[in-house]
Amino acid sequence: MQFRPQYAIMKNMGYILKEKHVVVSGASSGIGRELVRRLIAQYGCEIYGIGRNETRLKELKNSLPNPEKFRYALFDVSKKENWDDFAKKLQEENFSPDMLVNNAGFLLPFSKAENYSEEDAESILSTNYLSCFYAFKAILPLLKNSPAPAIVNVSSSAALAPVVGTALYSASKSALKSFTECLAMDYKGKIYVAGVYPGFTKTDIFSRQKHEAKSKILDAVTTPVDKAVKRIVKKIRRKKTTIVTGADARAMDFFYRLFPSLTTKAIRGVLKKSGLELFDEVF
Repeated sequence: MQFRPQYAIMKNMGYILKEKHVVVSGASSGIGRELVRRLIAQYGCEIYGIGRNETRLKELKNSLPNPEKFRYALFDVSKKENWDDFAKKLQEENFSPDMLVNNAGFLLPFSKAENYSEEDAESILSTNYLSCFYAFKAILPLLKNSPAPAIVNVSSSAALAPVVGTALYSASKSALKSFTECLAMDYKGKIYVAGVYPGFTKTDIFSRQKHEAKSKILDAVTTPVDKAVKRIVKKIRRKKTTIVTGADARAMDFFYRLFPSLTTKAIRGVLKKSGLELFDEVF
């Protein structure tokens, strides 16, 4: 299957979001949920959200100004066969996607690498990284029918600079970063590919932590999810390939490029000095 030639006309223009058909994984909460809201409310997009919590997805649908523009599917994104079945479902329902947003992911409790199990490694790598590859393989044939195909992979600031106590998480998000950058090269001029690197964002990313993740320190560096998504959408419209959100993430990106060892040492020092129970298993 060949790419439709209209995309060549748009390759030097901004990305037009109006009335696009978009697939968003991890749509039931956080960045995914807010992205669904904004794309429908501001751009009239039709969204197919993917999640595992039907209650949340129903609540999201009912809260939208145009609920008919949102439909959802319930499945585990870490399983290849689920993506293959979903691609068939899209064809059956005549939902022809223009954009794939791989947003699903989770953060394990902060800890030393030795405290993680093999099951932890397999679970986080399959959800945070392999799911994006499975999605890409399954949805690509449908994306090729779009005049302006796009893939947006939501990684993490932990892929810009390693964070102590997040060995498996940082590894999974770094793998996604490299995969995204290679996709951008593989499909240059044919598919718009972007990587998103959020810093601490006010979502439920800390839901798996053993201790409460609330403190004045974290609040000071945490970006409200609506602000993060507003920046993401703005950068997508400008066809930016690297989208960094949050002052903490931008600082990590800037300083790690110049002073890698000093930056990781500084991150470790800040987290240790915080004295938060969240990092007890690290220090």
